Amino acid sequence: MQTLKRKRRTMSPPVIIAGSFLFLIFVGTLLLKLPIATTTHISWIDALFVVTSATTVTGLSVFDPGSTLTIFGEVVLMVLIQCGGIGLMTFAVAILILLKKKIGFQNRIYIQESFNQNSVGGIIKLVKLILTFVLSVQLFATLVLTIHWIPTFGFKEALYLSVFHVISAFNNAGFALFPDNLIGFAHDPIVNIVLSLLFIIGGIGFTVVVDIQQKKSFKQWSLHTKMMVVGTIIINVIAIAFVFLLEYNNPATIGSMPLQDKLMVSYFQGVSPRTAGFNTLNYGDMEDPTILVTMVLMFIGAGSASTASGIKLTTFIVIVLATFSFLRKRSEPELFGRSIRLETVIRSLAISTISLFIVCFFLFLLTVTEKISFLPLAFEVVSAFGTVGLSMGITSQISDVGEVLLCMVMFIGRIGPLTLFFILMKPKNVHYRYPYDQVFTG
Repeated sequence: MQTLKRKRRTMSPPVIIAGSFLFLIFVGTLLLKLPIATTTHISWIDALFVVTSATTVTGLSVFDPGSTLTIFGEVVLMVLIQCGGIGLMTFAVAILILLKKKIGFQNRIYIQESFNQNSVGGIIKLVKLILTFVLSVQLFATLVLTIHWIPTFGFKEALYLSVFHVISAFNNAGFALFPDNLIGFAHDPIVNIVLSLLFIIGGIGFTVVVDIQQKKSFKQWSLHTKMMVVGTIIINVIAIAFVFLLEYNNPATIGSMPLQDKLMVSYFQGVSPRTAGFNTLNYGDMEDPTILVTMVLMFIGAGSASTASGIKLTTFIVIVLATFSFLRKRSEPELFGRSIRLETVIRSLAISTISLFIVCFFLFLLTVTEKISFLPLAFEVVSAFGTVGLSMGITSQISDVGEVLLCMVMFIGRIGPLTLFFILMKPKNVHYRYPYDQVFTG
């Protein structure tokens, strides 16, 4: 026992975080293979794939969860989504708080790493605020959806469906219990608004939410919060406009809809790709330019320390700002009267470069193992890396080898490419520098 404790103390936070996700995946796969979890036989690979998708809050599935899983199996999925979205370490600390146990310094470091905080000071207070906020938002959204769905499904089923889809939406998982995901609710304003607000809030980042709660004025917000709020609004408006314009005359999607429905569907499909993975349209029927825009949005992702993945919106914004700064002959990027450190720029470039390499590497492997068209396959890989869960309808056609490869992509996308890098490479500080020399670029 002492040896295990000593080993745990020597493990780095990235290893612990990655290990917690692997633990959830292992336990979840065992539970989903129990006879009481499914209505029909599923293979170990299929169970692993869906559990990995739930734990990494992705939403890709090789079978229809609503018809394949029993109530027990769906509850397992819900728990995995909630733990995977907020983090197993956060729940562990919450249990310690409820039991009034002392939370050690090492556990505080793990939480600090999970939420990308600069120090452990006030980290337990942050966890309490986050959990209170999460439960409050989910309870309110469940109440609204339940009232809305009672006339259609009856009280018990409406309550159950509301709980499942609220958890799935807030954690940006994209799992739905309906065979066509949310296509049947494309014209339902309540479902569209409630679920979209949930995954936007869940994807903006918990630290941003806490910052907004504590500081009521825009001027008082941190630069990160300002970037996330303004950046989210801008990129969502651009995405909605692209979907609306590119699909306007497509009869297979929104071409035959009245203007009001076109706007509603465009709104939902514009804000969904960076985070949630819910769809009210069939992506297999969309125009190629819309597919490309969606892939870019999935790769960018949502906020740091949120329930979503991707390279993160702030990473993308920093790279754009750094590019403009270079063109304007400025040494550092600037925004809202603040300068951004060169270290942050280099980190953003590293995240983007490693992420692009991971996507291209696994896409190459899948083009070897799968006999599927390139665009749907590329879409699937980017969706898995961004833990989005959107698909052009090929997930069930992927081979067992392909499923394992996509599981790896989802896992890497959820823990983050830099976390994986620090686990594998174990970088060390270097206290020397070589002399400069000329390199021609561009």
